[in-house]
Amino acid sequence: MKPIDSDCPTLEGADHLSQTQLLTRLTHVCRYDRLERPKRESVNGTNGPVKVYARAYIYFMQNLEAHDLQFKIHALLQFRYVDPRLVFREVAPNRTKPIMGEQSLRDLLWVPHVFLANERSSDILGTAEKDILTSISPDGTVIVSTRISATLYCWMNLQKFPFDEQHCSTVLESWMYNEDDLVLLWEHKSPVTLAPELHLTEYVLLEMFTNETVINADLSDLRHGAFAGNYSSLSFTVHLAREMGFYMMDYFIPSIMLVAISWVTFWLQADQSAPRITLGTSTMLTFITLASAQGKTLPKVSYIKASEIWFLGCTGFIFGSLVEFAFVNTIWRRKRNVEVKKVNSKHVLKQAITPRPARKDMSGLHKSHSCTSLADSATTVSANSFNNYLTVHSIPQKSPSSATLPIISTTDVDRTPTEAVTIQIDGQTSNVNGNGWTTMTPQEVAIWIDKRSRFVFPIAFVIFNIFYWTFVYYV
Repeated sequence: MKPIDSDCPTLEGADHLSQTQLLTRLTHVCRYDRLERPKRESVNGTNGPVKVYARAYIYFMQNLEAHDLQFKIHALLQFRYVDPRLVFREVAPNRTKPIMGEQSLRDLLWVPHVFLANERSSDILGTAEKDILTSISPDGTVIVSTRISATLYCWMNLQKFPFDEQHCSTVLESWMYNEDDLVLLWEHKSPVTLAPELHLTEYVLLEMFTNETVINADLSDLRHGAFAGNYSSLSFTVHLAREMGFYMMDYFIPSIMLVAISWVTFWLQADQSAPRITLGTSTMLTFITLASAQGKTLPKVSYIKASEIWFLGCTGFIFGSLVEFAFVNTIWRRKRNVEVKKVNSKHVLKQAITPRPARKDMSGLHKSHSCTSLADSATTVSANSFNNYLTVHSIPQKSPSSATLPIISTTDVDRTPTEAVTIQIDGQTSNVNGNGWTTMTPQEVAIWIDKRSRFVFPIAFVIFNIFYWTFVYYV
């Protein structure tokens, strides 16, 4: 038996002692060593680990700061464990209320050292004194409650920003004692509670869950100083989804309007360079300014974000309208007509990009033909007469019963830029090449491209939106 120190104060008559006197005798060095953890006998008689039960109450949670990958909380952390050395139920049976104190009482006791593993900074709240509450029950149950303010890291995934959902955890770990000496457990009833008035402006809380695990530390990472082993760990995680209202009103809807404004250039004539250039560049600069404003709050990550996909898409459409103007303006200023086999997108764009080379001008050929009936006669054009203009005149007859007989005449024109046949029937004129090709002036080609762009660009932008919004919400 361990000898009793003559200086060790007795616990007799503890019912008549004050709270301070009883506490002083319980924590006297002859009975209590605050550097040693409490002893807990296991089933097989060995000294088992101390079970520390934790509970958290969240007063305040600040919006996630994406730029610094962190968030801030104000919380009450409460730890409960049993220290057999502080039992006073037997020596003071009439004392049923716990011994209460603040930091001064906490400094007299052994308290488990639990730290925030993902902490950036933390502090104990309080004005004149720190907000620490300590209680000792008659059965030796110790409850230590501390109000803290902590800034914690949250490793966010911003690939779907601003449609992202984040999981941010608060991780508690034992600092000094491994799982052979101390085990952290969540309280069975309400381990983590959020204040009813807690509200996030940019996020909505989808769910919250807790976890108990063991962290393996070795000598290479120095996670727990210079000690290796398995350490008990607790965590609670909040699942947050970003609110879309701000970004829809301040970014997506204005950017859609800017892209639509850039399409106004298709209704301006191709030779009106000043208004079309001003409209295109102003919409481009405005959109870049709009996008850069919301991008300043984000960290510089290596992967591409959903907001950047939207930025690239809208920039591409605005830039495309500028390229379209440069293209049609170049065509408008051409001097040579364009020959197309058919008036459709494939042939018009092909000939506009790579114009068909002009044939060799033929000279010295002047031919004329006439006939009284197209059905009874045929005109054969020789291989050397493809530069002729063919004019068909419908000449009314004096007799009302006789049919209108067209007269066909061809005249060669030297050194013409196009090889067209002008057919005039009943006052209607069209330019058709001798081999069935259609001749369009550069101005007609430019106007034709502008008219098609009025439909192609909006349809393409609608298709882009369908793919984009499907990706952010369903992929």
